[in-house]
Amino acid sequence: MSSDDEFDYGKDERLRSREVTEGPDKAPHRAMFRAMGFDDEDFGAPMIGVPNPAADITPCNVHLDDVADAALEGVDEAGGMPIEFGTITISDAISMGTEGMKASLISRELIADSVELVSFGERMDGLVTIGGCDKNMPGMMMASIRTDLPSVFLYGGSIMPGEHEGREITVQNLFEGVGAVADGEMESDELDEMERNACPGAGSCGGMFTANTMASISEALGFAPLGSAGPLAEDEARYEVAREAGELAVEVVEEQRKPSDFLSKDSFENAIALQVAIGGSTNAVLHLLAMAAEAGVDLSIEEFDEISRRTPKIANLQPGGTRVMQDLHEVGGVPVVLNALYEADLLHGDALTVTGNTIGEELEALDPPAIGDIDADFLYTVDEPKDEQGAIRILTGNLAPGGSVLKVTGDDELHHEGPVRVFEDEENAMAYVQEGRVESGDVIVIRNEGPQGGPGMREMLGVTSAVAGQGHAEDVALITDGRFSGATRGFSIGHVAPEAFAGGPIGLIEDGDVITIDIADRTLAVDVSDEELEARREEWDRPEPNYETGVLAKFGRDFGSAANGAVTNPGVKED
Repeated sequence: MSSDDEFDYGKDERLRSREVTEGPDKAPHRAMFRAMGFDDEDFGAPMIGVPNPAADITPCNVHLDDVADAALEGVDEAGGMPIEFGTITISDAISMGTEGMKASLISRELIADSVELVSFGERMDGLVTIGGCDKNMPGMMMASIRTDLPSVFLYGGSIMPGEHEGREITVQNLFEGVGAVADGEMESDELDEMERNACPGAGSCGGMFTANTMASISEALGFAPLGSAGPLAEDEARYEVAREAGELAVEVVEEQRKPSDFLSKDSFENAIALQVAIGGSTNAVLHLLAMAAEAGVDLSIEEFDEISRRTPKIANLQPGGTRVMQDLHEVGGVPVVLNALYEADLLHGDALTVTGNTIGEELEALDPPAIGDIDADFLYTVDEPKDEQGAIRILTGNLAPGGSVLKVTGDDELHHEGPVRVFEDEENAMAYVQEGRVESGDVIVIRNEGPQGGPGMREMLGVTSAVAGQGHAEDVALITDGRFSGATRGFSIGHVAPEAFAGGPIGLIEDGDVITIDIADRTLAVDVSDEELEARREEWDRPEPNYETGVLAKFGRDFGSAANGAVTNPGVKED
């Protein structure tokens, strides 16, 4: 621990850790700490919790013990008392396409709950929250918001891209390869070769999928210092970022710089602007709504569309493009995109950040290069963007009165109309696709996969990738009250609300009904009259819950609507 003791924490009444470290009556408490190697100097320092979801069940998190060690060193060197504790993670990619995927969104809530509980129970003064896989990140930031402890978010970093036949590949290419093999467009030997090369080491999936989207958003929100999302998981720079996060955590405790001090409507709008400009995951819609609800910030799903209409897409990364997070990092990282938006007055420059400075001040101090000065074929200027509007579109209509979410990933047609084929779960839809029965113009609807009905809103990358792998990414639509992966591309519309289990119109449609998707008009409609829908509703019975006991039954009962972030916190949940 540093000998520099300019700030006398021992006399700081704001430190609630004094409740367990100070005074004669706390001798038993200190004895417990001494058993773990802490000493008198530690007891006068702020207690910084470092929740760590390290696990051997996903490459996203397999290295996080090393990342946490660097953060702990940073806390210690800055004069803090670092306390590491664990929490869970679920591998989205490994659970994808199985019933286990229902656990993914639930893990977001359990991570937030567990970090909140430990921080509260052990009387911690601040946090360095670490995230690797998709739901770690919103879960950790939600915990910081709930506790309102001075906090710094730390990303575990992205995986290196794999290589196949001279081109970069990620796990997205594997999922699409499965569909290509089923359709006879790829030999199984080639898929096997790709499998052995797609994921070369530790780190989160390399494209602008959910993990990298949420890591990027942590910078725009102000939860993480600018540039911290970029360094790869196995790069030494990742560990320097971790040490700096630990040091910053001690500073924010000293200054009592809390999430409630810097999170605002403007910071959430900045996060959305970045999301739509980089073609980020649709999952970020769900997570930002949930985080805003926890923070008491009034944010609606319609505002994502409003911001997307005025914010151009200026980065073309996987899944829509071919480049990955490493490529963005090599030309300056997320700050390059943020700065382009800032210079074009598309960012609220006076939004505060965890550093105590505004995001505008941080960008001006960092002075990232202008996109026009960078040799990067995947970045575009605001004046000459990849797309005039951002990547996220919110569609409403008689099929989704509460909204639905689409990400435009390529040269998608703006209009699609076709007969619907309804499936009551992902498995039956996947079997239909794998049998090669999909035809151009089809509309595949997968229902009863919502937050309550699933429960847990499974991501369905397997289905969308199989359709894309068979050459139907642009001419077959998929619609669900569940979710699609950050790696999904094509005509895929998720988060349909209200969900089927809650009596939404998606639960009333029948095979052969004609569905119209108009992206330009932001409409999702079924060609059935209101009277017919009402007649069908009178005949409709809510399905029996898929689980009667255990954690899935509990969260199926507690989840709110996807239109409000699918939150479970009773204080913020909306039906």
